[in-house]
Amino acid sequence: MTTVEILYVGGPTSVVEIGGVRLLTDPTFDAPGEYPIGSRKLVKTAGPALPAAGIGPVDAVLLSHDQHPDNLDTSGRAYLRSAPVTLSTASAYDRIGAPVRALPSWEHVELPRPGGGTLRVTAVPAQHGPDGSEPVVGEVTGFVLSGDGLPKVYISGDNASLDVVRAIAGREGPFDVAVLFAGAARTPLVPDAPLTLTSEDAARAAGILGARHVVPLHFEHWGHFTQDGATLTKAFAETGLTDRLHLLAPGASVRLP
Repeated sequence: MTTVEILYVGGPTSVVEIGGVRLLTDPTFDAPGEYPIGSRKLVKTAGPALPAAGIGPVDAVLLSHDQHPDNLDTSGRAYLRSAPVTLSTASAYDRIGAPVRALPSWEHVELPRPGGGTLRVTAVPAQHGPDGSEPVVGEVTGFVLSGDGLPKVYISGDNASLDVVRAIAGREGPFDVAVLFAGAARTPLVPDAPLTLTSEDAARAAGILGARHVVPLHFEHWGHFTQDGATLTKAFAETGLTDRLHLLAPGASVRLP
């Protein structure tokens, strides 16, 4: 089976190469600092391991959502203008326009592979907070990557719901690799619940998905995360899944499976 290589750039941003197709998740390349969102501010504590110019050509951007600066920032928006296509939500298309292409949940596109064949990119649900939070936090999507002779990869986007994970596992699983946005993000927007997976729920999600390998993203580099790499390591150890966890340093990559 062909492998998948994941390069961790920082925050939610990674380069995923599978079947000769290069994909970029949630482009964020701005410097550390305060970033306003409505009447609030999100604080970025570290910059990316690579600048936008260091990413190289990609075949598509997988954008979980556009409405929060920790998932798409000013430099990321500039990057989209040079990308062949950006797959995201209908809301993102309404706000940005081309090159964003709206991909509704459970629908897919086929991206050509350089050696022949295609990579299927399927949009899947994501819930950016507790039940009922979507009118406040906005629409988010995740993605599943699949194809003949390829590992099956789930990219969660900013999802906090294990019920959503169960639905995806039931319809698309099991998975070889799960790229899980974690960090247990909390903001005053939804004060009583995390907006992304907790470390404990990330470990539970790995089991639900049947994922043989887990690469966490979006668990550091922003002040509104309440958990980090240490809590992920602990949670996976306590559930006996240490061997599945690939906790990357910024700028590092892993080839799986």
